[in-house]
Amino acid sequence: MLLNTTSSPFLLTGFPGMEKAHHWISIALLVVYISILLGNGTLLFLIRDDHSLHEPMYYFLSMLAATDLGVTLTTMPTVLGVLCLNHREIGHGACFSQAYFIHTLSIVESGILLAMAYDRFIAICNPLRYTAILTNTTVLKIGMGVLTRASLSITPIIIRLHWFPYCRSHVLSHAFCLHQDVIRLACADITFNRLYPVVVVFAMVSLDFLIIFFSYILILKTVMGIASGEKRAKALNTCVSHICCILVFYVTVVGLTFIHRFGKHAPRVVHITMSYVYFLFPPLMNPVIYSIKTKQIQSSIIRLFSLPPSTI
Repeated sequence: MLLNTTSSPFLLTGFPGMEKAHHWISIALLVVYISILLGNGTLLFLIRDDHSLHEPMYYFLSMLAATDLGVTLTTMPTVLGVLCLNHREIGHGACFSQAYFIHTLSIVESGILLAMAYDRFIAICNPLRYTAILTNTTVLKIGMGVLTRASLSITPIIIRLHWFPYCRSHVLSHAFCLHQDVIRLACADITFNRLYPVVVVFAMVSLDFLIIFFSYILILKTVMGIASGEKRAKALNTCVSHICCILVFYVTVVGLTFIHRFGKHAPRVVHITMSYVYFLFPPLMNPVIYSIKTKQIQSSIIRLFSLPPSTI
């Protein structure tokens, strides 16, 4: 098999049939884009700057914020280029690289949510050993493990994209590159590239969710054994933000999967819109959730934006 040397670029697509509204759509997406950058950027700054947030829980939160920024920065420049400037062409190498980062970071996000569940499990079920188990070194190893797992799992299918001949239409169905979108244009046997992602999603994302679900059963069992109602409420309150982020991420995953698998007769704009919801809703909501539900984050935000008292 020879390396594909086709020079014809792929063509990205905005919202078919709504070209006249592209500029208005781009304004809405730009507002969301800026909100995501500000929200997650502020979280990263607060966690780095406020020593009271130098704890495993917030280290994992910083990883989540960095992942959300990565997903957004990977997708939104090309999206806004298509909608604002009608810049639709993208080279093969750039397209495959974008697909690699999009899919890798999606698996990273699932892994970080699992790591955050482990953090809450240790904090509630084994609080006396919390600092001994979740040391800075351990947190770093978990983060590197999550990143390595995602990177290695996506590499095989992206590498194969470089070797496929693309003799069909070069028009993609989104304003960014997705693996499943690219392989539809390949004139080759794509059986491996069709089956392998299903295995990866089941073995990683689905398994992550099952482990998270099981961990919360154990957490709930432990909390129900606490005699004091006030302490029970306090313990559960530390999990609320994480549970909300889990629901935001996995509900959008299920929604996107459902639309792609069972919504074949749905208008194309529904598929495209659901893809944007999948990539933009979790990064937009995660900082909001933690800002509203976590008192330490609220206190840091107040300190950040409060003016120092004047000295006489």
